[in-house]
Amino acid sequence: MRERDVIIACDFSSKEETLNFLDLFKEEKPFVKIGQELFYSEGPSIVHEIKRRGHKIFLDLKQHDIPNTVYKAIKNLANLGTDMLNVHAAGTIEMMAAAQKAVDEVNPNIKLIAVTQLTSTSEERMKEELWIDHSLNDTVVHYAKNAEKAGLAGVVCSPLEAGLIREACGDKFITVTPGIRFNDETKGDQVRVTTPSQAREIGSDYIVVGRPITGASDPVEAYRRCVREFVKGE
Repeated sequence: MRERDVIIACDFSSKEETLNFLDLFKEEKPFVKIGQELFYSEGPSIVHEIKRRGHKIFLDLKQHDIPNTVYKAIKNLANLGTDMLNVHAAGTIEMMAAAQKAVDEVNPNIKLIAVTQLTSTSEERMKEELWIDHSLNDTVVHYAKNAEKAGLAGVVCSPLEAGLIREACGDKFITVTPGIRFNDETKGDQVRVTTPSQAREIGSDYIVVGRPITGASDPVEAYRRCVREFVKGE
């Protein structure tokens, strides 16, 4: 049985907002994502506080630099007690392998994953602005194979590519997929999106859900809806 979970993107600007939001959850301890906005605002203390409350944490800082710098950065981040970290696959196999080495030295149980292409990137933008001539699907799968070669646990991709990556890299290689919206919502600034149910059907292992939960009138019920549709398949 493949592990599935819903990760809430806590894209808040302050500790107070974040903890007030998490206080809404009386029965569950959701897996949460801490991104750049919150981490750069509050620093490592926010990781310690949320971890102390019993949540799993995906620290989403997308490291991308020369291998030695990324090795040192990931080693520091791994020491914070996070459950998942990420780098940019565009940083090369050598850089990803250096990041994995850092994780292995601190805690091999941390899942290190690589960002393939952001869900805000369309194939047109990729070709015209980034000068990548291969198709978006081929590029994402190639980046995933590079991450697998580097020893990483999986990748961040849109749900639309999750099935292709499973075919290319096998069942043990995980896919973490943002770009999740309910049927009755707009896409916002993401262009490659699916519903929780569609992400389950395609083969995502984890879905990252932000505004459909954090911006809902009842965030707890929105989270539970994601769990019902994605984890339980109801």
